[in-house]
Amino acid sequence: MTSVSQCFANLRAHQACGLIPFITAGDPDLETTAAALKILDQHGADLIELGVPYADPLADGPVIQAAATRALQKGTRLEQVLGLVKELRPTIQAPLILFTYFNPIYHQGIRAFLTRVAAAGVQGLVIPDLPLEEADGVLELTTDLGLELTLLVAPTTSPERMAAIAQRSQGFIYLVSTTGVTGMRAEMQNRVGTMLTTLKNITDKPIGVGFGISQTDQAVQVRDWGADAAIVGSAFVSRLAQADKQVALAAVKQLCQDLKAGLTGIKG
Repeated sequence: MTSVSQCFANLRAHQACGLIPFITAGDPDLETTAAALKILDQHGADLIELGVPYADPLADGPVIQAAATRALQKGTRLEQVLGLVKELRPTIQAPLILFTYFNPIYHQGIRAFLTRVAAAGVQGLVIPDLPLEEADGVLELTTDLGLELTLLVAPTTSPERMAAIAQRSQGFIYLVSTTGVTGMRAEMQNRVGTMLTTLKNITDKPIGVGFGISQTDQAVQVRDWGADAAIVGSAFVSRLAQADKQVALAAVKQLCQDLKAGLTGIKG
C-alpha cells in the first residue's frame, strides 16, 4: 500500500496538486459509503479522508454534523467503519486517512485504537481536537504501526507554533483555510496564500488546504498559491445526502472528476 508520504512524494515528482475528498462513513449507509469510496478512488482522488461519525463534532459545520447524526442514528460505529475499510482496502489505491475526534481514542486506549486502525488498512489520521502538546502519545506509536498523524495549522497559529507543528506533523500539514468550522464558502480568503508562503518558509513538508473549498476554482486557487493538496469535504457530503442514492453517487463522481480536471497540470 502507498503511504500518505509516498503519495505526496509522487505528486511532487509530477509537479501536481493532489485532491483529498472527505466523506462521512455511514451516511446515508455503509453500502453507499463503500460505493462512494470506490468512485472517488477511480475518478481522481489522490488520498481519501473518511470521517468516523461522532456525536459532538466541534470542528465540523452543519453539513457534516448532520451527516454524522444520520450515520449514528443508523447505528454506524467505529467497528463497522473499520470493517468496511478492511474489506475495501485491497481494491482502493488511494491512501485512506481516518478523521476522528480524540475522545473515542482516549476511551479505547491509544495503543489499542491505533493497532485496530492500522490492522484495518488505514494509513493516515487527522484528529482535529488533538493539540500539539497532547499529541506525543499518538506520535510515539504511529511510525511502528505504519500510520501517519497529520496535525492542523489554523489562521490564528503564530509562526513559532507553525514551526513546532510542522516539525511533528506526519504525512503532510493540514492548513485550515479559515477560522470556525468546516463548510462551503463562496470564496477563498487571500490570507490563505500568505499562510502558505509562511509555512513554506518554515518547512518543506507537503501542505494540504481544507475547510471551505467546494468549487473547482477554489481548489485551483489554493493550488496556485502553492498548496500540495486541496481537501474538499462538505461539497461531497452534501451530494451524498440526496435521497436517490444513484443520483447522489453520480454527483460525487462528477464533482471528483471536475475537481481533478481543474487541479491537473503544473502548479502556477
